[in-house]
Parts: sequence; structure tokens; C-alpha cells
Amino acid sequence: MPPVSHRAESIRPFVVMDVVARAKELEAAGRDIVRLEIGDPDFATPEVIVRAAEAAMDAGDTGYTQSLGLPGLRDAVAGHMHDSYGVDVDPADIVVTQGTSPAMLLLFGSLLDPGDEVIMADPCYPAYPNYVSFLGGVPVPVRVRAEEGFRFRLDEVERAVTARTKAIMINSPSNPTGGVLGAEDLTGLAAMAERHGLWLASDEIYHGLQFEGRSHTVLEFTDRAFVLNGFSKAYAMTGWRLGYLIAPRQFVRPAEKIQQNFFLCANHFVQVAGTAALLHAQADVARMRAVYGERRRYLVPALREVGLGVAVEPAGAFYVFADARAWGADSIMLAERLLEEAGVAAAPGVDFGPGGEGFLRFSYATSMERLQEGVARLAAWAGTSV
Repeated sequence: MPPVSHRAESIRPFVVMDVVARAKELEAAGRDIVRLEIGDPDFATPEVIVRAAEAAMDAGDTGYTQSLGLPGLRDAVAGHMHDSYGVDVDPADIVVTQGTSPAMLLLFGSLLDPGDEVIMADPCYPAYPNYVSFLGGVPVPVRVRAEEGFRFRLDEVERAVTARTKAIMINSPSNPTGGVLGAEDLTGLAAMAERHGLWLASDEIYHGLQFEGRSHTVLEFTDRAFVLNGFSKAYAMTGWRLGYLIAPRQFVRPAEKIQQNFFLCANHFVQVAGTAALLHAQADVARMRAVYGERRRYLVPALREVGLGVAVEPAGAFYVFADARAWGADSIMLAERLLEEAGVAAAPGVDFGPGGEGFLRFSYATSMERLQEGVARLAAWAGTSV
């Protein structure tokens, strides 16, 4: 009998983290690697946020807080939802978490019983199926296509609904594709959820990083929804580990109990910093978004010029999910070759689901200079290796 649990054995690795590890090994050996594999903003956390954390630590705010989170932060989240989307959220329906990933555990832990199904896009962020499976649920992938901007076809989602379906997972703007669901998409999904008695689980971590129009929260369209969000991406706070879950009232206490047992609470001074981010850092978010927009305008045509396919320009987040099948059908092998031979780190598309095979995800959460260097290396590699 193997010593490791079946649960641990069955969880899929997040391959991009293996790419990160190998890139760091090469850098430690003296290689210059252009790091386009991971969504870690290259901006410093805005000063107003850092100063708030420093002041909180100086004031001794380093102990436990309520498991639901500081009332001031929950009020600020509710205010942000009203100001940004025109929706009213009761602070009592907000659970503050140590990043958005723990919020997923709270969401699916309070929602799913063994065998319950969750519909999600293929490709998608790989933590979604892993969390669902880890908790005994069944992820049900629905293919989304590059030529359609990686948006759901509502009729295909409808056909995936069964008697065991509990929720539909959505992510807009999307990791890995940068795709955005518009008001029409969300209206259709909300109507479907109402019709079948399902829940929508909306990961909105890339809100604030949409380049055309504005992001729509699912709560504009239905109350049968959970919202996951946090501070990592738009506020350049990946290492601070701060997020939140907005849940229908009947799920708040169950989520709180999971939080009490697994995480206790988010760090006190980090919650103070998050409050400052929502109240005082919106100009910083706009500044960073403008720079990401410049990088996107460069990178999309540049990748096309070196032979990669981008059927629809991504409208949000900071990723380009490019069709690399002209260079090779095995995205893991291709990512390994680019790293070792060209010194460019990219995320293999199959890491995000079978529908991502043959694609590579490039992050433009790095400087224009490094993007240009990476494209030059890709062009030189493709000219001699493809």
C-alpha cells in the first residue's frame, strides 16, 4: 500500500511552478532568463498601502482578528462593490481570507458534497478543478475556443448541466486567456443558474485590469452567486496574501467555521493595508493598468509576427494565450525547449486543461524592455528551430 494518500496522489501539479523552479535554477547558474511564465506584477506595491501596513505594525496590530475579517475592511469591500458596480453588499456577507486561493476552499467546502458537479471552462485556472476534486466534487469542463475569445457557448453549458450540477465556475477577466465575459454572457449564465437552481462562482481577481469598457461583477445579474476577489493582481500585492469571499448569507457561517479551523484569520496588519488599498490606491491601479495596456499593445502583434496565433486580442488580465502549434503540439515539451534553448520562460497551455494543449501563456507583468528581449529571442529561436 502506498504511504501517500490517494487525495494527495491524485492532485495534478501546477506545471508552471515547475517552470518557475527551473528558471530560477538556470538564473542561479548564471543564465539570463526572460520570465514570462507567471502572473506576478513587476510593480512595487503602492506606497500608500505599504505605509498603512507599517503604521499598523507600529501600532501593534499583529495579533488575531475576527475570523470573518476586520469590520473596517469588510465595510471597505462593500463600499468598493457599490462604487464600482452599483451593487449593495452587506459587510456581514464578506469573509476576508489569506489570498483568493483559501477563499476557494471556503467556497467549495461550504457548497459541495461528494459527487456534486461544477461546470467550468476548458482551459481554465488549474486550481478550480483541483479544489473541486480535492473536496470530493466533480469538475465538468466545457471547451472554450480561441476564435470566440474563449467565451462560453451557452448552449454547451446548458447541455453539461445534470441532476448533480451544483455550480458554474466563471473567471472574467480570465487566467490564462485574458478573455472577458460581457453583460450578455453574464445575463445568460445568470438566467441558466436561476432556471436550474444552480449557483454561479465568479473569480474576479483580475477586475481592475480590463482594457475595454469595464468589468462586470456577477452580482449585477443575480444573487445566486459567490464572488472571489483579492488584492494580488490589480494592487500588485501577490506576496501579501489577502483576498475575500462574498457569499449568500446561508453560506457565510459554514465558510466562517472552515476559516476558524484551517486558517484562523488573515494577518491583521495586512487587512489594514487592504483597507488602504481600496480607499486610497485607485489612482495607482489606473496607472498600472495603463502600463499593462501599453505592453499588451506591443506583445500581441509581436507574438503574431514570430509565428504564434492570437485569434482574438485579450481584453483583460495580463496574459496572452497564444496558439503555438506551428512550433509543436506538445506544450510542455515546447515550454521546456524555449526555456533551455532560448532562455524564455512561458507557461505550457495544457497546464490549464486539455483545451489548452498546443498553446503557450505569456505574461506581460514585466517591463517592456524584457518583453522586447523575449520576443527577439523567440524570433531567433523560431528562425532556426521550427
